[in-house]
Amino acid sequence: MAKNYPCPRRDESLGETHFGTSVPDPYRWLEDPDSEETQGFVKAQNEISQPYLASCPVRNKFHARMTDLYNYPKYSAPFKRGTRYFYRYNTGLQNQSVYYVQSSLEAEAEVFLDPNLLSDDGTVALSMSQFSEDGELFAYGLSESGSDWNTIKVMQVSTKENQGDELKWVKFSSIAWTHDNKGFFYQRYPEVVTESEGTETTQVLDHKVYYHVVGSPQSEDALCYQDLEHRDWLFSVEVSDCGRYVILYVSRGAEPRNKLYYSDLEQLPGQQITGPLNMEKLIDDFDASWDFICNHGTVFTFKTDFEAPRYRLVNIDITQPTKDSWVTLVSEHPKDVLEWAACVNTTKLVLCYLSDVKSILSLYSLQDGSFIKNFPLEVGSVTSFSGRFKDTEIFYSFMSFLTPGVIYHCDLTQDELNPTVFREIKVEGFDASQYTTKQIFYPSKDGTNIPMFIVHKKDLTLDGTHPTLLYGYGGFNISITPSFSTSRLIFIQHLGGVFAIANIRGGGEYGDQWHKGGMMGCKQNVFDDFIAAGEYLIANGYTSTNKLTIMGGSNGGLLVCACANQRPDLFKCVISQVGVLDMLRFHKFTIGHAWVTDFGNPDKEDGFGWIYKYSPVHNISVPPENQQYPAMLLLTADHDDRVVPLHSFKYMAQLHHLMRGVAKQTNPLMIRIETKAGHGAGKPTSKVIDETADIYGFVAETVGAVWT
Repeated sequence: MAKNYPCPRRDESLGETHFGTSVPDPYRWLEDPDSEETQGFVKAQNEISQPYLASCPVRNKFHARMTDLYNYPKYSAPFKRGTRYFYRYNTGLQNQSVYYVQSSLEAEAEVFLDPNLLSDDGTVALSMSQFSEDGELFAYGLSESGSDWNTIKVMQVSTKENQGDELKWVKFSSIAWTHDNKGFFYQRYPEVVTESEGTETTQVLDHKVYYHVVGSPQSEDALCYQDLEHRDWLFSVEVSDCGRYVILYVSRGAEPRNKLYYSDLEQLPGQQITGPLNMEKLIDDFDASWDFICNHGTVFTFKTDFEAPRYRLVNIDITQPTKDSWVTLVSEHPKDVLEWAACVNTTKLVLCYLSDVKSILSLYSLQDGSFIKNFPLEVGSVTSFSGRFKDTEIFYSFMSFLTPGVIYHCDLTQDELNPTVFREIKVEGFDASQYTTKQIFYPSKDGTNIPMFIVHKKDLTLDGTHPTLLYGYGGFNISITPSFSTSRLIFIQHLGGVFAIANIRGGGEYGDQWHKGGMMGCKQNVFDDFIAAGEYLIANGYTSTNKLTIMGGSNGGLLVCACANQRPDLFKCVISQVGVLDMLRFHKFTIGHAWVTDFGNPDKEDGFGWIYKYSPVHNISVPPENQQYPAMLLLTADHDDRVVPLHSFKYMAQLHHLMRGVAKQTNPLMIRIETKAGHGAGKPTSKVIDETADIYGFVAETVGAVWT
């Protein structure tokens, strides 16, 4: 196998000197996705990987079982807009979920919008949406082939007819309707000159806030806010529940800290939005995260981690906004992290906490912040919630490793607030009683206790023989909580597998300090935490080094490739999905500049010092003695305009270059390059099943897992 890998051109003249260190970049030509040479690279790699993946004996069995087990009905929690209820539903194997509408919870539902009719192969996805305040207009964004670019359209709800609006060059946008139902705020970039929308790698800069009046051309949209001095900043907008105030979030990259401005629409001449809004700067630094929850008149309630790393709720009267007048409404919890908050029925707060990576849903009083009750939940995650300021009912969805989904409904007008099961999702042929989930805590290299979930069959014998899949992320303040996955259950059921998630530092599982413990100069903690997870699973009899697979996507793709470089002896198989792998140039493409807030800036001496030590592309080396690289499968996609494919291209080219002639390298080193797909969002079911079957077929082949 090792002698058959493609041999792409190396240009040894390419590279730079960073702060006295010479860094070669011989595959920089792979940064151009449209060049004939790059297309030739893609073709040559797929000609190796596609036949190999297709030939894995487990691949077709997994595909058939996945198709069978994944074919179960999937519902979202309903929500009310105007006089109607809406929800999303997938019969099982539809490429995209369908929007349904009903006049009441008891009325028969009918199709409202079916994205499957927008393309032959399901690659056009409904990526964003928002109803007008009266529920009569529906603004929605469409994404093609997984791209982050969106086109916003508007539909009349009663007739289901499009109004002719088409807003392009929209990316990382909110949709916020004014309460007169005439139009909405959104964010867009300047038009990008490109021959192939979705595959360009150009940096995206100059995010701007516009207001669109329904029925008018995009060229007449009012430019409401921009910041020409900070071209890489991002904006998001919402309108207060009373309709009077526009709330503007100003973000610097991907860090969970923001400025917060507001504008009083009642102060506009004729209350017409025709140009830049006068923004009052309520919070004008990046010291903390600020999330608007609701307002009563001029008193605004925010969720913030200002002087509260696990978050609290604060009331600020915008007529006297100095810090000494802020009032804590709900104090920071001594241990648990406040994930989100919502105001419902005008007087109540629903708060969702994360307690050792498990959801707790609570009801509080908006008037004085007093605790009312906890809603009953098993061990798992609250995955969605619907309920707004004036709503008298709420819906929320629950999921766990062994629970496909339960949707609860609670009537807030009743004296006894007891949620009832509105809908329970069932998977035919799945018996949860055969499996068990446990949470353990293990020490990392520096002694920090790291939580890890482990899922397996109840009758598992801890003899070190089981194929084990260890998943991680570790970045950007993102928490990886329990979720249901048919592919993981098939791995456990038919391949005798064990599945584990390590909640390593860099995520948000324990608040701001947990995040900071895995970012910037502390990034090595993330890799140490993950390596220690693998060592725990081996030491405690779950698996062995020749049965252990690690998997991660995006920032998690960086994680597993860095761990493969640092400890090739510990793992048998590595699955890296759309990974960030060239850490010296990630910030030069599309939205990569936003990630310097987590990784650091490689163009600055301190950032380079941290990053160069672990950057996957720059730390590939022939393993010592009798070791080899684990079997590696990198996955990327041609329309991934978030983590552009060049990251995976460069890593695989360099890996092949070093290992091609190494006789001891018998584990396969491959890359799977998908077409008409992006970073993952909106991927059609058919592509999800194909990709999943390829992954687990590869895993089974390389760790010697037998299908039963």
